[in-house]
Amino acid sequence: MNVESFEIEGWEELQIGVTLCENKEWLLVKHIPCDYILDGYKIYNKKFIKRRINSSKERFTERVLKLRKTIIEKPADFKFTDTVNCLKWVQDKFGLFEFQDYEEKHLSYGIINRIIGNILIIDFIDTKGFVEENYDFEFEIDEIRSISFESDYFYAIRALWMDENPSIVAL
Repeated sequence: MNVESFEIEGWEELQIGVTLCENKEWLLVKHIPCDYILDGYKIYNKKFIKRRINSSKERFTERVLKLRKTIIEKPADFKFTDTVNCLKWVQDKFGLFEFQDYEEKHLSYGIINRIIGNILIIDFIDTKGFVEENYDFEFEIDEIRSISFESDYFYAIRALWMDENPSIVAL
């Protein structure tokens, strides 16, 4: 088990998680939002990681997780791909996706509408589960810093979205 903090370009707060696997471009972690709480997964685009930290604080968190006999595994069918295909994987598995770009405090939930060059156009899902139908939300694909799934908040937004859209079959 390897707990690390990550300094993400353009973000003020360090991100903390248990590193599960990585390749040249991506890093998959089990997210630690505070103290010793595990909540969901994050896939970080490594080009935005300015620094990785494994100091005494992270090693102490590791110790606590080991003492609790915490077992953390990557999702069985997870594979690293490019940004769009990572989003598609999350969308295929859960019906929607969550990501963050340069705006640290803003989580974007949605469904891929279309892609034009480097622009991702999504059907945005708000915090009440409603799809914003009157506006195409556009994001630069190469500005996406993290893709998240399976957190409590992710499941809450998903449940609201599914409740507002009864025609959606549970995945």
